[in-house]
Amino acid sequence: MRIWPGRPYPLGATWDGEGTNFALFSENATAVELCLFEPDGREARVRLDDCDQFVWHCYLPDVRPGQLYGYRVEGPYAPGEGHRFDPAKLLVDPYAKAIAGPFRWDDALLGYDPADPDGAPSRADSAPWVPRCVVVESAFSWGDDRPPRTPWNRTVIYEAHARGLTMRHPGVPEELRGTYLGLAMDPVLDHLLALGVTAVELMPVHHGVGERRLVEAGLTNYWNYNSIGFFAPEPRFATDALGGQVTEFKTMVKRLHHAGIEVILDVVYNHTAEGNHLGPTLAFRGIDNASYYRLDPNDPRRYVDFTGCGNTLNMLHPRTIQLIMDSLRYWVLEMHVDGFRFDLAPALARELYEMERLGTFFDIIHQDPVLSQVKLIAEPWDLGPGGYQVGNFPGGWAEWNGRYRDTVRRFWRGDAGQLAELGYRLSGSSDLYGAAGRNPHASINFVTCHDGFTLGDLVSFEHKHNEANGEDNTDGAPENWSANWGVEGATEDPGVLAMRDRARRNFVATLALSQGVPMLLGGDEMGRTQRGNNNAYCQDSELSWVDWSLAPRERAFLDFTRTLLRLRQENPVLRRRGFFSGRVLSGAGTKDVTWLRPDGREMTEEDWKASDGHAFAMLVRGEGSDERDERGQPIAGDSLLVCLNGGAAPRAFALPRLAAPGAWHAIVDTAHADAGGPPSDTVQAAAYSLVLLRWEAAP
Repeated sequence: MRIWPGRPYPLGATWDGEGTNFALFSENATAVELCLFEPDGREARVRLDDCDQFVWHCYLPDVRPGQLYGYRVEGPYAPGEGHRFDPAKLLVDPYAKAIAGPFRWDDALLGYDPADPDGAPSRADSAPWVPRCVVVESAFSWGDDRPPRTPWNRTVIYEAHARGLTMRHPGVPEELRGTYLGLAMDPVLDHLLALGVTAVELMPVHHGVGERRLVEAGLTNYWNYNSIGFFAPEPRFATDALGGQVTEFKTMVKRLHHAGIEVILDVVYNHTAEGNHLGPTLAFRGIDNASYYRLDPNDPRRYVDFTGCGNTLNMLHPRTIQLIMDSLRYWVLEMHVDGFRFDLAPALARELYEMERLGTFFDIIHQDPVLSQVKLIAEPWDLGPGGYQVGNFPGGWAEWNGRYRDTVRRFWRGDAGQLAELGYRLSGSSDLYGAAGRNPHASINFVTCHDGFTLGDLVSFEHKHNEANGEDNTDGAPENWSANWGVEGATEDPGVLAMRDRARRNFVATLALSQGVPMLLGGDEMGRTQRGNNNAYCQDSELSWVDWSLAPRERAFLDFTRTLLRLRQENPVLRRRGFFSGRVLSGAGTKDVTWLRPDGREMTEEDWKASDGHAFAMLVRGEGSDERDERGQPIAGDSLLVCLNGGAAPRAFALPRLAAPGAWHAIVDTAHADAGGPPSDTVQAAAYSLVLLRWEAAP
C-alpha cells in the first residue's frame, strides 16, 4: 500500500476523490498505528510517522469510501500520572463520520486486569469487540435545501426519539419503522404539521454505547445519552448501518426541511461512554486520557465527574474544545441541522470548579459565524456544585425552564402559594431573563420531557414505578409534583378519567397560552403512557414507543391540542418577541397585560402572596402585540382573558369591560368539551379548570 505524508488538518478520515487523509490528535502518545480492516476482520497496520503539533497523519491514495479502520496508540501506561495508553486496544477515531457495528462487551475492553485494577495494563486485544470506523463519501444531493429559520416566537418544539416515534406507526412501512427514514415519512410529517410543530428536537443521535450492566441484563441505553462518536449518526436508527446512516440522516433532514420543520439535536458533549476509571477503553481514554478528560488533581487515576456518568470532558484543553466545535459545525454545515439542545450544559462552562456565566465555550460559540446563527438551547443544570443555572446563561441561548415545569405542575394539582410564580411563568419568566436583556424566547416552556413522567402518567400516578429498570425502583426523580386524581394507575372509573382529561387539557392550554417557546413531549398529544416509569432510559420496547392507535378519548385530546396550538399561532399577542411592559397602551385605556382577581379587581401585592390563593385571571390586550409584518407594520391580535382556577371549588370570575363595544365569548373551557354560550358579566370556572375568553367587537 502506498503511504504518503498527508496533512494534519482536517482531523479524521477525509476522502478527497482520489485518496483518504487520516489525522489523529494525541499530545502524549509515543507512536500511532492506523488499522485497516477487511470485512472478514483481517487487519493491516500503517504506522503514522508524521506528527505536526501533536497531530499524527498520513495520506493513503489507495483507500476509498467504505474502508473500515481504527487506531492503536502507544504511550505510557501510568494512571497515577493520568496516562492509560495500551496498543492492544483498538480505538475509535473521535472524528469518525460513521461507525459500523455495536460494541460487544468483554473484559478485553478494559485497560486493566479486573482482578487488579491498579496493577499493570491487561494487554488483551480488544479488536474483536470494537466496531470499525468507516471512511465516508460526503457528497449528497441537497438540491435547494434551505434551513426554515423559523423565528423563535413562532417556534413549537416536539421532543422525540428517532426510533420510538415510529416503531408502532401503522402508516410507516415495517422495514422503515424506528429509523431516520421512517421519521420522514408522509404520515409522520402530516401529523407534525397538523399539530403545529415547527421543530423536532431529536434525543441523542450521536453513536452511543450501552452500559455493560444494562446489556448483560437484556436492556439497552435507549435514550442514547452515552456518546462515543460525536460526528457519527447512531446506526440503530438506519436501515444501512455500514455507513448508510449518514445518507439516511441527511435524507430525513431534507424531507423535514421541505415540510418547513427544523431539526434540533440533543447533544451530549459533557461526558463520554468510557465512564469512570473502571470503564472500558474505547477511544479518548486510549488516545490521550490526560488531554480529553478532567482528571482529579489530587488523584489523576480518577476523573472529575460533574455529570453523574463517571467522567467530564476537559474543556480546559484547546483540542477538546476544537473537537466539540468541529462536531457542531459538521452537523450544521454537512448534515444541515438547525440547532442544538446541550445536555447538562453547565458542565461545558466550568473553567475550574465554578460555573462561569461567560465561559470559554460560550465565548467561542458567540464569535462563530456558523454556530451563533442556529438555535442554541441549554439544559441549565448539572450535578456539580452550583449546577442549577436556570436564568444564568448568556444572551443568544434559550434554556429548558425547569421552574416553569415545576410551577405549572404544582399549581394544577392544587398546591397553594403558586400565584406569583405562575404569573411570571405565564408572562415569559421576565424575573429570570429580563434583567440580562434576554427575551421571552429564552424560556423553553415544558410540562413534560423525556426525563420524567409522560403527560398521561403525570395525571395518573403520584409515585414512580420503575421496577422494569432492574434498580429496585431507586432510580428516577422521587418528586414529580403529580396527582392521580383518585386512584394510582390505570382505571375505568369515569369520574377519575374525566378529571385526568381535564388536568391534561389544563397543562396543554397553559403551555399554549404562555409567553416563551412551548415544547411537547412526543406522544403526549395522544396519551402515551410508560405505566408510571419516570426514567425509561433503558426501555427500548412498547413501554417507550409511541402508540398511534387512538381511542376516542385520545383522539379528542389530540384535537384539543391541535386547537390550542393553532390558536397560539394565529394570535401574535400569545407569542410576543419582548416582555410585557405593564404600561397603559395608548388609546386603549388598559395595560398590555393586566392581572385580575376573580372579583375583577386588579391583583395587589398581598393577593400575589396569599398562601391560600388558587385563582386569578390574565387579561392580554390585542393592541399589545409587538409582532410586525415584512414591511414593519404592526400586527394586532385578539384581546384575551385567561381565567385560571387551581382550587378544589368552582370560582366565578367577573369579566372586565373594554372601551370598545363588544362582549366576551368563551372559546376554551378545560372542564367541558364544548365552550361557549351567550355572553354575560361573569364566567364560571369549575374546580381545577381554565377558561379562555376572547373579546369580540360589536358589529
